[in-house]
Amino acid sequence: MNLGVAMEKQKKIGSYLSAVALVAASLLSSAANAQNDRHGMLIYTRNGKGYVHDNIAASVAAVTKLGTEAGLEVDVTADPEYFEPARLSRYAVLVFANTNNEAFLTDQQRDAFKGYIEHGGGFVGLHSASGSERTWPYFASVLGGRFVEHPPQQILTVDVLDHVSPFTKDLPAHLQHKDECYFFTLMNPDVHPLLGVRKSTLVNTEKMKLDLNSYPEMLPVAWYHTFDGGREFYLALGHNKEDYEDPIILNLIRRGIKWASGAEEMR
Repeated sequence: MNLGVAMEKQKKIGSYLSAVALVAASLLSSAANAQNDRHGMLIYTRNGKGYVHDNIAASVAAVTKLGTEAGLEVDVTADPEYFEPARLSRYAVLVFANTNNEAFLTDQQRDAFKGYIEHGGGFVGLHSASGSERTWPYFASVLGGRFVEHPPQQILTVDVLDHVSPFTKDLPAHLQHKDECYFFTLMNPDVHPLLGVRKSTLVNTEKMKLDLNSYPEMLPVAWYHTFDGGREFYLALGHNKEDYEDPIILNLIRRGIKWASGAEEMR
């Protein structure tokens, strides 16, 4: 091959690589723009057969206000038929506000939820949301774990486990809070715990059906993580209606919404 032919071939290869790079950049830009086009927040409250918390109205009112303050267009529903891809595509974050038991009725609805997470959707779970979809392991992986049992409500000593996270950096080392302390199974190893309760500080655990020795001393009650393309935040506290007027609880949820929606980064 003479020098002219070689140079011409090299130019063609360079042009091809430049075109590939432009296409890749265009795809990345489109994906980023699609994320930026999500200006909504969906608050979901469905409860299947079983216990229904009386805190739902209070949690919805509080989260609606937080979402509005964050500049998000807020919708509220308990209808699982709402979960279809075209509709979910406009939401930056889904908030499961004290959902429980079967959150969905069909596999198509579960597929829509899964697709939303895979395409970078944000998720926030509050309190009994961890008791949702108890036969679907994927949901537990998204939320970070699955609720199994709790001792009677009591005054909890809540330890701050991460003192530098934007979620918790302004909190004292320990908090006193009346609530239920959830025990979880199917914990996602990727979760980053923010708050915890020491198992040894709990009272009235003797009637629990769990093998408490199989659980660690520090029980997580708030965490965040990334999973399957999405951002997820969960707060196990929040059993009582008045919790949704508590500045500490509200600030945790506010920061969870901002982070899960992509409006705030971890630093």
